Amino acid sequence: MDLSSRQTAIIKAIVEEYTSSAEPVGSVTLENKYRLGVSPATLRNEMAALEEKGFLAQPHASAGRVPTSVAIKFYVNELMKERDLSVAEQVAVKENVWDYRSNPDALLRESVRVLADRTKSLSFATLDKDRTYHSGYANLLLAREFFNIDLTREIFDMLDHSNRLMEIFGRALGAQPIHLLIGRDLGVDIIFEPVGCLFADVQIGDRRGQLGIIGPCRQAYDHNIPLVRYVANLVNQIAETW
Repeated sequence: MDLSSRQTAIIKAIVEEYTSSAEPVGSVTLENKYRLGVSPATLRNEMAALEEKGFLAQPHASAGRVPTSVAIKFYVNELMKERDLSVAEQVAVKENVWDYRSNPDALLRESVRVLADRTKSLSFATLDKDRTYHSGYANLLLAREFFNIDLTREIFDMLDHSNRLMEIFGRALGAQPIHLLIGRDLGVDIIFEPVGCLFADVQIGDRRGQLGIIGPCRQAYDHNIPLVRYVANLVNQIAETW
C-alpha cells in the first residue's frame, strides 16, 4: 500500500474510533483523542487523500469520515494486534463444546451457540449444502446497523438459503485459516455495506463446512478472530477422532 506513516496512523485511529462509536470521525476528534501531532487542517487534507485512495468515505457533506471495507481489511491484516484468549475463556469454551464430542449435529449446534454468546453476534455453521445451524439472532439488534429492517431481513433470508451461503463463502479466496468478508463481498447490493462476516473452515469426515459469525463491519476483530479460530480448531480436532 502506498501510504505514509501518518496516513497509516490516521486509518488506525479512525477504524478504532468508528468501532467504538459507530459515528463518522472528524478531524477534531482525531486531534483531541488520538494526539497524532498535526493540526486539524492537515488531518482534513490527509483524510481527503485517503478518501481518494478508497480507504475512507464521507456519508454526508458536513460529516466526518468512516472507514471503507478496504480500510477495515488493511487494519485487520496489517495494524491490529489480536488479543490472547484467556485461559478461563478457553477452558469454558472447551467444556461447553467437548460435552458434545460424540454427536456431529449437537457439536455444531453447541459451537454456534457458544460463538453467539461470546461475540454477541449472529453465529452460523454449515456442512456442504444440506445443513445450516445458527444462533444469536437477537444479538444483531445490539448494533445500530441492524435497526435497518431491510438489512436484517436480508441477513435472515441469506441464512435460510444454503446455496446462497455457499456462493458467498466461495468468494473468500486463498489459504488463510480465517476468512473475512465485508460489505459488498457479501453481495453487490449496497445494503450489505455495514456488515462483516468472519468464518473458518471445518471438516467433519468427508463433509466440508464453515463456522463463523455475522455482525457489523466494525466488530471487535481482535477478540473475534482468535475466538472463531479456537472454536473451529476444536471442532476439527474432535472430528478427527470419529
